[in-house]
This record gives sequence, C-alpha cells and structure tokens, in this order.
Amino acid sequence: MAQLYFYYSAMNAGKSTSLLQSSYNYNERGMRTVIFTAEIDNRFEQGKVSSRIGLSAEALLYSTTTNMAELIKKKIVNKKSIVFLLMNANS
Repeated sequence: MAQLYFYYSAMNAGKSTSLLQSSYNYNERGMRTVIFTAEIDNRFEQGKVSSRIGLSAEALLYSTTTNMAELIKKKIVNKKSIVFLLMNANS
C-alpha cells in the first residue's frame, strides 16, 4: 500500500536537505527514486533541487497542467520500478 509523508516547516529549516538525503539513502540501497520540483521555482537552477549546504540533484519539473501519471510512466525504463517519488514544493 502506498504511503504519503508530508513535511512542512519554516524557510531554512532543512526540508530540501532532508529530501536530498532521503533520495541518496534510498538509491544507495538500490531503491529507485524520482525527484520533482515546481516549474515556477526559479531560485536555483531550473530542474534541480538544491540545498543551502551545497547538495543538489536533478529533478523533473511539474506545473498545474502536468499529467503526473504520464510523466512517471516515461521515467520507468527497463522495467525497473520506481520505489519513491520525492517532491519539492517550494515556491
């Protein structure tokens, strides 16, 4: 069964850092992750999630018109399953 975890807190509390650490840890154990970030978030390089401590990772862009199911289907390559979807919703 799928689970949803929602983290929220004030700016500069480490949400992006936590997301990047989670992705790294899951990938290190062989669990495939996909990171999404909002198309309107232009604080850093577009298509990237970055933290203040220098960590960063490539991310897929989404907007209000994005068909998430189709986007996820395109990311499944060689019949590998995606174990975790991580979404950075800062805007």
